[in-house]
Amino acid sequence: MIGWRFSEYQFKGEGQSLFEKLLDLFQELLIHTSGDVDEALSWLTDLDQEHGLTTEDYGIADFIKDLEDKGYIQSRNGRGQGGGFNPTAKTEVDLRLKALRDVFGKIKKSKRGNHNTDFGGMGDEHTSEIRPFQFGDSLDSIALSESLKNAQINHGIDEFRLTHEDLEVRETYYQSRMSTVLMIDISHSMILYGEDRITPAKKVAMALSQYITTKFPKDTLDVIVFGNDAWRIEIKDLPYLQVGPYHTNTVAGLQLAMDILRKRKNPNKQIFMITDGKPTCIKQGKNYYKNSWGLDRKIIGRTLNLARKCKKLDIPVTTFMIARDPYLVDFVEKFTEANRGKAFYSSLHGLGEFVFEDYKRNKKKRRGGR
Repeated sequence: MIGWRFSEYQFKGEGQSLFEKLLDLFQELLIHTSGDVDEALSWLTDLDQEHGLTTEDYGIADFIKDLEDKGYIQSRNGRGQGGGFNPTAKTEVDLRLKALRDVFGKIKKSKRGNHNTDFGGMGDEHTSEIRPFQFGDSLDSIALSESLKNAQINHGIDEFRLTHEDLEVRETYYQSRMSTVLMIDISHSMILYGEDRITPAKKVAMALSQYITTKFPKDTLDVIVFGNDAWRIEIKDLPYLQVGPYHTNTVAGLQLAMDILRKRKNPNKQIFMITDGKPTCIKQGKNYYKNSWGLDRKIIGRTLNLARKCKKLDIPVTTFMIARDPYLVDFVEKFTEANRGKAFYSSLHGLGEFVFEDYKRNKKKRRGGR
């Protein structure tokens, strides 16, 4: 646990069993260790010895056995054979759910998979506006109280009847679909200077993926990482994401994101980019051109050109910058101007809230699709 400092840990969650409390802490450690179960358990054991997390009746060995019995971990060599543990698919899902609770805790339960757009008409989400019924309107949109009131006024109580002339409907908004590519910087600077920036980025990615796939199943989310190169990763692999000895090839990330979004047929597309630095690398043929000092004209020029191409394709790029160095701010301002996108300068703590709020705003204002 070199480089980490733990204060006395206070369990949260009234009414939880000791197993549930330990599980919450274990899952948090698992994210920090990039899915290394053995290392997370080692950290948990050290914390227990230092702060007395367990009791005489229920120790770490009991907790590990319960983890295995309940399907959270599995032995690499079979039960009782030793050789360490691996996380299961159940754990991967639970980590995304935990991230959703931790990062987007303010989210209220909503209807399945629909967002408003700015277009009125025969859609899916009701507004406060009421208008006369027209042929082709959905019966689900009929404003029952207003329609019955009209029938009473027009025909009286004694000869009560309901005709199409009495009917009124609530105006609705069309559903919109959104295709999002989330770019995560995994260059070495994401763990430099004793500040862990990759773990909050992973948490946001896990939370956003869980949120979209469960709340908005018509939307798509693709996750890519970029260092010297860029590549696509599966949502289930997010807990295992690690920083590498990489420079920051933003061009490669944008090129891959654009390739993915070109194949998406719905009209609403966007790129979210989480990074802490300026581009420092591009690929020229089979070779890499790198420059970590200042703002390199060649690298910055290629990056800004891609920002403009995204603008022409109607793909806004929202940059979430988790650093505030003046020269980084200067680059982000130029990039945002070239793309006509947006930029947020976030602390690590507030990163998730920024991403979520921007996703909601973009869903509401982009044009509708069915």
